[in-house]
Amino acid sequence: MTERFDQLVTEAVRPELKEIDRAPTADLVRLMNDEDARVPAAVAAAASSIAAAVDAVAERLARGGRLVYVGAGTAGRLGILDAAECGPTFDTDRVVAVMAGGTQAFADAQEGAEDDADAGAHDLERLGVGPDDAVVAISASGRTPYVLGAAAHARARGAVVVGLACNEEAPLSSAVDIPIEVVVGPEFIAGSTRLKAATAQKLVLNMLSTIAMVKVGKTFGNLMVDVRATNEKLRARAVRIVAQAADAAPADAEAALAAADGDAKTAIVMLLSGLDARDARERLEACGRDLRRALT
Repeated sequence: MTERFDQLVTEAVRPELKEIDRAPTADLVRLMNDEDARVPAAVAAAASSIAAAVDAVAERLARGGRLVYVGAGTAGRLGILDAAECGPTFDTDRVVAVMAGGTQAFADAQEGAEDDADAGAHDLERLGVGPDDAVVAISASGRTPYVLGAAAHARARGAVVVGLACNEEAPLSSAVDIPIEVVVGPEFIAGSTRLKAATAQKLVLNMLSTIAMVKVGKTFGNLMVDVRATNEKLRARAVRIVAQAADAAPADAEAALAAADGDAKTAIVMLLSGLDARDARERLEACGRDLRRALT
């Protein structure tokens, strides 16, 4: 079994760090920060693959499909985190995530669950993954059995499958439609892929979900016009968004939002077109809730 992992960059040991347990705290902070600074360049090197993945995800979302993250351990937790944030940010329930060991493994690590390839396939079967879905399989090593099993099942069901790994020529890359390999090098603590590898994965997931949502009309410019205003902070943000998008006074934005039952897109159409809330809402729905189309 050892030889399966000895050649992985994510498992490599850096000799120059062999005595960090003796180093002053300030030196360790600097060293870790220097390591983290390498991550954006590694992500940039994979930009073309990331762009292809974004387009594939956006195309599936536009036709009513889902973005499905699947991973184990840290990778699985990152998928759950991004999926959870997409709901309130973009008012969508079409970004979902599964991880080895189930949601309870998010807080209570169940590392052995990642070795079960059949469980990965079963979890995606349970979700009913199909041709309208985009599945992002996340594995720092690129060889996690649970993730490979999930990817194989998703491809067999016609979903487009993206692989996100942190090693070159990873088995995952040859098992998916769009491979993304972000090679960040050996970790500060050998094999601890919750560090640079996880940072890289989070940056890529940010891009995949955010840019795909931009492309399907979930923003207006860089304004979060589909935000769910469910607390005081978000209600204040919604007022600012409507005021900025419509070049309106805050009081007018607040009044339009109240008439629109808190829907920022409807409020913006009201202010920019002079329509009442009902007609503004109908125009939006006729345009698939694409604000740009509704305004033109």
